[in-house]
Amino acid sequence: MPKKKFEVEYEEQVCSLSDLKEYEIPLLHRVIEICREARESGNNPFGCLLADADGNILMEQGNEETSRGGDCTAHAEALLMRKASQAYSKDEMAKLTMYSCAEPCAMCAGSMYWGNLGRLVYIGRESELKKATGDDSRNPTLNLPVRVVFASGQKSMGIIGPILELEPEFMKCHDGFWNPSDK
Repeated sequence: MPKKKFEVEYEEQVCSLSDLKEYEIPLLHRVIEICREARESGNNPFGCLLADADGNILMEQGNEETSRGGDCTAHAEALLMRKASQAYSKDEMAKLTMYSCAEPCAMCAGSMYWGNLGRLVYIGRESELKKATGDDSRNPTLNLPVRVVFASGQKSMGIIGPILELEPEFMKCHDGFWNPSDK
């Protein structure tokens, strides 16, 4: 049987700080600080937060793969969605925004989709992260953009990102952390 190639068209959208509400910029700076805190605690340097429509922080979450004994599903966004889905109804989740340090992986994007998150704002591109991580087994990146994951579903979700002005600050959290081979 011939293999069927799966393709979803999407348009990459680079965003700017000017695309955000004024209160959202400090939220993204806080996300970068959460990344630093995750790294300082021995985890991979990723983080996110959940906020309401007025920019009030409802939850924060850093990566916890190491502190949870190597749990490969303990990505910041997936953990935050687990907690949020227990605290908020799907109707409430549709009104909330997750601010994330990087373009979410397919697993985390799936948790956002199933949790009915209304909006995502993210800083870093997966392509830039892959340059830093290389083939380090702690972050085997997928070439599967978050917009493709969401476009494959039955409902729409607001997405803003990447925010290139903040990407260098986020990427500093990764300096010297990853150990790619010289392949």
